[in-house]
Amino acid sequence: ALHRLSFSTDLQEMDIIFGGEEKLYRALTELIERHHPKAAFVYSTCIVGIIGDDLEPVCKRVAAEKKIPVIPVQSEGFKGNKREGYSAACKAMFRLVGTGDITGISALSVNILGDFNLAGELWIIRDYFKRMGVETVANITGDGRVAQIMRAHGAALNLVQCSGATIELAKMMKESFGIPFLRVSYFGVEDMAQALYDVAGFFQDKDPGIIERTRQLVKDELSVLYPELRKFREDLSGKKAAIYVGGAFKAFSLVKAFRLLGMQVVMVGSQTGTAEDYRDLHEITDEGTIIVDDSNPLELSSFLKEKDCDIFVGGVKERPIAYKLGVGFCDHNHERKQPLEGFVGMLNFAREVHSSVMSPVWRFVPRREKKV
Repeated sequence: ALHRLSFSTDLQEMDIIFGGEEKLYRALTELIERHHPKAAFVYSTCIVGIIGDDLEPVCKRVAAEKKIPVIPVQSEGFKGNKREGYSAACKAMFRLVGTGDITGISALSVNILGDFNLAGELWIIRDYFKRMGVETVANITGDGRVAQIMRAHGAALNLVQCSGATIELAKMMKESFGIPFLRVSYFGVEDMAQALYDVAGFFQDKDPGIIERTRQLVKDELSVLYPELRKFREDLSGKKAAIYVGGAFKAFSLVKAFRLLGMQVVMVGSQTGTAEDYRDLHEITDEGTIIVDDSNPLELSSFLKEKDCDIFVGGVKERPIAYKLGVGFCDHNHERKQPLEGFVGMLNFAREVHSSVMSPVWRFVPRREKKV
């Protein structure tokens, strides 16, 4: 995730001919003096990679002079796909880990990896852990702080939410610091509760009371949630949903969430899933469900029409597909404005799905006129 303060060296023709390393040095020096950051990340773009500028010595020089970490991120677009970008980010973050003081970190402590704090979701999850008696040492990358990441090696456990983005970082921390990791999901009632119970189970030898605290937390949350969900389920039961998201792990949670609402998932897919992910999706979906990998707009449109979907869950690029076909849409990626993680997030999700599916506007869509 990019920081809110982002700058460009604005490479011009002469820089490309003679190299932009000196320009980068001057820009870094000026910006660090002006803004006093705790660290600086330098992202190389395609042009930088093509002309062969070497970021490493420039970053080392500035780091030595300014006494802060200055970290190059080899993120040239031509290097590969989305996974390559995740790998570059993990390698950059790992250079910070292990450089801070870990004094005072609780024996019951975690790092949250792969959560980007969309609509403040991370704060909800951190509060759950606090109520369980678990300290959150570092968030990577949502609401992250350099000082926290530098001492992340002091945590007892890593929790990997977006496995595609941060599983490599978790593996590097396990190899270098011996920190185990769990793959978790904070979306949907079933997966959110399971994530909390998994953490409690990991720490129960150190604190036997954590299991009971976790049970009480889940009970309290569900006592508020379930009566509200029943209202939405009455209207949504039997409706058809399609899912196309970035990571397959998110798709698993969405399938379970729609099932809780009484809805049928007729199409599901992701951009970065593996063969194993799709085998697992096949196991948890109904017979006849279409499973897609790294699809395109034409394919998605065809499947939505074939299955006569009532709602499509995707990202900002999929929104026009749904609306052109007269299908309700729910944004589950980085453009959303309300939290969908945690128990409160499940209620928000149900509310959004209900308002989209039950909107009277769909009766005016030509292909649905016959059904009205």
